Amino acid sequence: MPPAIPLATYRLQLTADFDFDKAAAVVPYLKALGITHLYASPVMKARKGSTHGYDTVDHSQFNPELGGEAGFARLSAALTQNDLGLIIDFVPNHVGVHFADNPWWLDVLEWGQTSPHAVSFDIDWDLLPYRARDGVLLPILGASYGEALERGEIELRYDSEEGSFSAWYFEHRLPIAPERYGEMLRMIVKEAGAAETEAGKHLLSLAARYTGLRRPNRKEAPGFKAELREIAGSADIIARGLGAYRAAKDRPAQTLALHHLLERQHYKLGHWRLASSDINYRRFFDVNGLAGLRVEDPGTFAATHRLVKQLIADGRLQGIRLDHIDGLRDPAQYCQRLRRLVRDAQGTTKPFYTVIEKILCEHERLPHFAGVQGTTGYEWMNVITQVLVDAKGLEALDETWRQVSNRPPRLAPYVKDAKRRVLETLLTSEFTVLTRLLARIANGHYSTRDFSADSLRQALELYVLHFPVYRTYLTTSAPTAHDRKLIDDTIARARAEWFAADEGIFDFLRDALTMDLLQPGRPPHSAPRVRRFALKLQQFTGPMMAKSLEDTAFYQFHRLLALNEVGGDPASNGLTISAFHESMQVRAREWPQGMTATATHDTKRGEDARARIAALSEITGEWTSAVSRWKVLNAPHLALNGNLRAPSATFEYMLYQTLLGAWPLEGPADSGFVERIQAYALKAAREGKEETSWLNPHEAYEDGVKSFIAKILDPALSGEFLEALQTLARRVALLGALNGLSQLTLKATLPGVPDFYQGTEFWDLSLVDPDNRRPVDFAARHAALGTLDDPDWTNLIKSWPDGRLKLAWTRRLLELRNELPDVFARGDYQPLPVRGAHADHVIAFARRHGRTAAIVVVGRQFAPFTQAGREWPALDGFDATIDVTGYSVPGLAGNDLPLAQAFRSFPASVVSARAAGAAKPVRQRTRA
Repeated sequence: MPPAIPLATYRLQLTADFDFDKAAAVVPYLKALGITHLYASPVMKARKGSTHGYDTVDHSQFNPELGGEAGFARLSAALTQNDLGLIIDFVPNHVGVHFADNPWWLDVLEWGQTSPHAVSFDIDWDLLPYRARDGVLLPILGASYGEALERGEIELRYDSEEGSFSAWYFEHRLPIAPERYGEMLRMIVKEAGAAETEAGKHLLSLAARYTGLRRPNRKEAPGFKAELREIAGSADIIARGLGAYRAAKDRPAQTLALHHLLERQHYKLGHWRLASSDINYRRFFDVNGLAGLRVEDPGTFAATHRLVKQLIADGRLQGIRLDHIDGLRDPAQYCQRLRRLVRDAQGTTKPFYTVIEKILCEHERLPHFAGVQGTTGYEWMNVITQVLVDAKGLEALDETWRQVSNRPPRLAPYVKDAKRRVLETLLTSEFTVLTRLLARIANGHYSTRDFSADSLRQALELYVLHFPVYRTYLTTSAPTAHDRKLIDDTIARARAEWFAADEGIFDFLRDALTMDLLQPGRPPHSAPRVRRFALKLQQFTGPMMAKSLEDTAFYQFHRLLALNEVGGDPASNGLTISAFHESMQVRAREWPQGMTATATHDTKRGEDARARIAALSEITGEWTSAVSRWKVLNAPHLALNGNLRAPSATFEYMLYQTLLGAWPLEGPADSGFVERIQAYALKAAREGKEETSWLNPHEAYEDGVKSFIAKILDPALSGEFLEALQTLARRVALLGALNGLSQLTLKATLPGVPDFYQGTEFWDLSLVDPDNRRPVDFAARHAALGTLDDPDWTNLIKSWPDGRLKLAWTRRLLELRNELPDVFARGDYQPLPVRGAHADHVIAFARRHGRTAAIVVVGRQFAPFTQAGREWPALDGFDATIDVTGYSVPGLAGNDLPLAQAFRSFPASVVSARAAGAAKPVRQRTRA
């Protein structure tokens, strides 16, 4: 049996091209590597052709493109045979909608608020303007509604097997409400000239039988459809008669008939650009095709988790990763329900591993949720990066960025500007829903009715602009002291920028956010509206921060790209070793079982590309000089037209960092590399929303950037630049490899569960998705692992670019975790003092459980020991000694462990040791 809490996880991205069977084929390799749990991307039925699985359309069945139930059974058998556990990535927050594959969504479109599934979606039914009936906006059209209608792109069709009518817009199915079938059949029979035929009479008789409002209703509709389906000859009449609704520019009557029919549905069709201002269902961020689920509804929770519960009960699922926990209305309630579900399924005999995708801002603490062991590890990835960068170099890079951007090296102004842009474009509709709700609350009592809708909108906008984290965690009860302080502090910052008369508007806003409006003795306000506003705003601030920080500011602020990671601070000043130790001691007490990641499907670049770029902080003088020279060499390749400069100066600076991070280890850059950089640059430019964007692409700028990249990477045009780039790239690659090995060692030995993203056991020089989801050559990795049973570290170091060195060290670290499971899974964390001239280049600590211990020594900032990346470090040149008092280390007589002895030929070391006395066990929070 695999351990309940993993010793190491390995993330696989499942797709139609890498399905359950192909995942099963690599399980023996994962076992040989030392992995204890396979960690899979979503496995439930997703949209056809999905490359990620987050667009789930049916939580109740396995994805048929991955192999369905039978394929999953084969994967489960392979895992059992190799004694590996399974963790799945689960998506409770949203589902894929539109198209024709989500049965719940299609039912809502057909029946509106009377659908039993309407409660599962967060739809504001009454917000569609200029419309007689409630409905949901469907922003799926590639042109204006009128153009799509007159072009005949919206087509009415009859499904003779179902006996149902639907409008179709290309691949999008739009069910027609059955209450309109009667009028349609009358028009169809008339258009077909079939009133006197037997089939026509039956059709008219069927239509006449259901009179009155909203008929046939939901109970009657199945019988109506079945009878329609059984009428002999009906399909032929309907096929001819649908011409009455066949819209075209030269068919005004038919166009109007189709328009009037569509206007009487439970939905309203619109151009995709309307989504930003008019959409009235909660989305995942700004993705129109992903609609938010109301898992706070007990029926919705039960239906979406039925398969998960069965897998746990069957012993085929040992853990779960909860995607986008911040999107949920009440994450605490959700986690409590999930824990009850787990206990019902497996009993309370052992823990069920549960981690959440939660992005923490700098200095933010993770709230405790029932049954949750921790996060997926973004915060620890950034802690590792920050302790490896050179803080002194960051000061120099501040000045370089100031000169390149002509702006101060402060992130906050970028984030604030980005939030304004996102509010004005991407998330306007969600913000409008909130401001309307706030205005209705204010209008509900005479004491607050004079707060105008416009003033409330401005006040709420200032609050959102100054809100410093992703969200609060209010429930229907009073806010915690932490959340109250967060709201109070944000209100104070917002009030400081308010130049109109205040007259209590911010006090009202604060009391609405904290739900203090509902306290006894206060003027009465609508309790459902106040609670809905306060809880719904929490679901808004998360996407707001994500789109503004991760997906905008991170692509504008390029001082050092290694720091531009999910949950990171691009303006960080680095982390001292003592601060690093302190954070790890806190983690050992509070979150010893959460994941530690260094690469995921969401990271902005591969872990070793990031490690390379971090090394630029060690050679800032050479880096700055190189950039200055490269800008001169590449100036002829810029696209210049009036005020247009492609790429911009800041974007060009970003490109040079990206090239060094991703530059091939062996051989020159080929056409495939050029295309990867161009694809990355296009995404980065659009995400940055400065010269171009996804909403409003600037074709001339984008073409200029693409051309610039092609020219500077063409040896015939840029030989001198490429020679200089490759010379520096070789040095940065070595420094990055050393950083990468240090990063790997820390990940595998710190408190927490190390997570390995697919393929990263070789050097990972990938870029942001989709580049980091390229196929992995597992056969090559498995074959290489087979040659490393007794690693020759000296030869592996000589051939370090081929990646076998990293693979061998990965397996060695995982062997140690499996040999000393209690030390790494339950042990405490003790910093070890380091003395000597180079003490600041060494991170040393002990992991200890009882008398068993491991001494971990990791080097950092290797430039002084490698001639700035020109040669493998001469480790005997390190003047540092680790004080191991309290531990007996094999081969060491005293308490001083010289660094040269610890490192030998390798810049990191993990040594088994014995503690002099039994340690007092660390008090850890237990989570069943």
